[in-house]
Amino acid sequence: MKTDIKLSGVGGQGILSIATVIGQAATTAGLHLKQAEVHGMSQRGGDVQSDLRLSTEDIHSDLIALGTADLILSMEPMEALRYLPYLGKEGVVVTSSKPFVNIPDYPDETSLLEELDALPRVARMDIEQVARTLMAPRSANMVLLGMAARYIPILTPAHLREAIRTIFGSKGEKTVSDNLKAFDAGYEGIQ
Repeated sequence: MKTDIKLSGVGGQGILSIATVIGQAATTAGLHLKQAEVHGMSQRGGDVQSDLRLSTEDIHSDLIALGTADLILSMEPMEALRYLPYLGKEGVVVTSSKPFVNIPDYPDETSLLEELDALPRVARMDIEQVARTLMAPRSANMVLLGMAARYIPILTPAHLREAIRTIFGSKGEKTVSDNLKAFDAGYEGIQ
């Protein structure tokens, strides 16, 4: 069994934290893992993408080939659309529905969301609003991870929750609790 995930977003949104949590969960589950380095600007505002490959068998490349990704996991809707050529025929797009408008000629939000909704398998939610409602605005990325958990069959939600506890444990119980609440809100929000 394998799962190839294309992560995308804008610098500063928490893509690296998502990758770290998934990587920790995969390691704990005894899976093989390869991650391509993050490409793009790491400072706030630049586009960022990374490949994350999980498997029960050996993995020989850290890059996802065009048309083979099982999941595009994106903190930003335009960035999700940017990487559609990587999505496999049965792949799923899981994305925030709220644009991060960081360029002057950003596409019209309505057109952008219509393009996403025209895809055969897409899950989108205003993850930032969910995180604010939970009084944990810095946990929007964990809302997104919770949404994606249903589409990562190689890992269980329990693996991901335990990884959240491990990764954020040094930041205190409130941070762990906020991130777990955010994960659960995303997971429960997708039916």
